[in-house]
Amino acid sequence: MDLRNLPVQDPKPSAEDLVAQIRGERVLDRVPLIEYIVDPVVMRPIVTELLGREWVDPGPEAASWEAYLDNLVAMWHRLGYDIVRLEVGLPFSRKSVTGDDPTMAAGQRVWWDEHEGTITSWEQLETYPWPDVSEASFWVLERICERLPEGMGFVTCHGGGPYEHLSSLLSYEQLSYLLVDDPPLVKAICENIGKRIVAFYERILELPGLVMVLQGDDMGFRTGTLISPDHLRELILPWHEKMAAMAHAKGLPYCLHSCGEISKIMPDLIEGVSIDGKHSFEDAILPIEKAHERWGGDIALLGGVDVDLLTRGSTDDVRKRVRKIVEACAPKGRFALGSGNSIASYVPAENYLAMLDEGLAMG
Repeated sequence: MDLRNLPVQDPKPSAEDLVAQIRGERVLDRVPLIEYIVDPVVMRPIVTELLGREWVDPGPEAASWEAYLDNLVAMWHRLGYDIVRLEVGLPFSRKSVTGDDPTMAAGQRVWWDEHEGTITSWEQLETYPWPDVSEASFWVLERICERLPEGMGFVTCHGGGPYEHLSSLLSYEQLSYLLVDDPPLVKAICENIGKRIVAFYERILELPGLVMVLQGDDMGFRTGTLISPDHLRELILPWHEKMAAMAHAKGLPYCLHSCGEISKIMPDLIEGVSIDGKHSFEDAILPIEKAHERWGGDIALLGGVDVDLLTRGSTDDVRKRVRKIVEACAPKGRFALGSGNSIASYVPAENYLAMLDEGLAMG
């Protein structure tokens, strides 16, 4: 494919510029890039074919992880990003189901069980093996920070937010029942999750090179929030408010990745939680241009290129959509270009690269 700007031959990343753009302190004369996740299936051909590096799968040996992280940092650097993003999280044990998925490296995909929860009673709450933050390893995140090229910053969070862990521990079905049948139990489980994520934040906010938090917590679906806005305000948003306050105390922006239609809680997120930016947009719900019109004066709007288009469209379709988004959002500031959700295993690498290449061209 015809890539005019990739790989970037002489990258000059500036995480400081990206943070200033997100905070609305200035409008950059280039299009900054951001991404939530790039699946290793998509990474591999970029690392080997575009960058000419040897691919190494991360494995149980430290050396394989070292090599994988070197490739990860090199890829984000040479693709024109100002930051590298990777997350780890506490190992909350829960029930899962597995299905075949040929797009995954292992040929299978794992989902959390949405019907049968791990904790659905007070007895199970008492016996559940809660993870201990003091035993968590931050080695991978520390190694990335040690490898950052000059000017680049690191972005991370706890893998999975309070709502995601609550709904996966109870299962979505059981959570729906228990919100009516036993609200104190739901609140107690949420308390156990939230306080551990907050303790996790105390560790990651000390990482050298950390410039921003981009916390994932999918709270919506196509037409609304997954549980009522009032339940989110009572159980979930106070934890985001604590995490945002912790990040702000360190001088770092706190941005939220949340899928779905969550406009009913956006005032709470902006005014109460005090998020600095919102990531994850789907054209069928709310195109990023419309979101920028509504909230761009208060927060940054991040990403925006619909994953369905990135998956099924042509490279020309992707470039055309990128131009439309950039022309609408970039002149106003508080914007960074990327996918509407993440670069999943089924996104063709050429479409991902076309998105970045067009954004760099417009800058």
